[in-house]
Amino acid sequence: MIAIRPYRAEDRAECAALFYRAVHEGAAGAYDAVQRADWAPSPLPDLSKPDRKLDQFAWVSEADGRITGFMTLTREGHLDMAFVLPEVMGKGHAAALYDVLLDRARAEGMNRLTVHATPYSKSFLMKRGWVLDKVEPFVSDGGVAYMRNYLSLALDQGAR
Repeated sequence: MIAIRPYRAEDRAECAALFYRAVHEGAAGAYDAVQRADWAPSPLPDLSKPDRKLDQFAWVSEADGRITGFMTLTREGHLDMAFVLPEVMGKGHAAALYDVLLDRARAEGMNRLTVHATPYSKSFLMKRGWVLDKVEPFVSDGGVAYMRNYLSLALDQGAR
């Protein structure tokens, strides 16, 4: 059974390890090794930076006593982070997190959501009514090039 709860500060290390696995294993088919190493260089949290999940609406999914995914939404309506363990991809964990995120966005009166989507999240979100606004090249702070998918969702259209 999948349980969803708010993210807590003590989840930081487990979510960092989950993020690392999601990028290096789950996204291996969409990004090369250099891109994955740039995006997620370590399975440990970067304690030199504040935990931005604490400043956002953030939730984790749990099953069998462990965190299986997390999703965050900024107060401006940007879906910032959406990651699940590779072994639970396609098993409802992201969908459960997304439903909670969407309910919160509506409760906050948000009219439009945005995201910079990976190929996997792009597919997931477009099935739920998101629209691809543009695709552009992006260069990270580490100098690594990616293609970035910009998507949006108008909440006043009853999207689910």
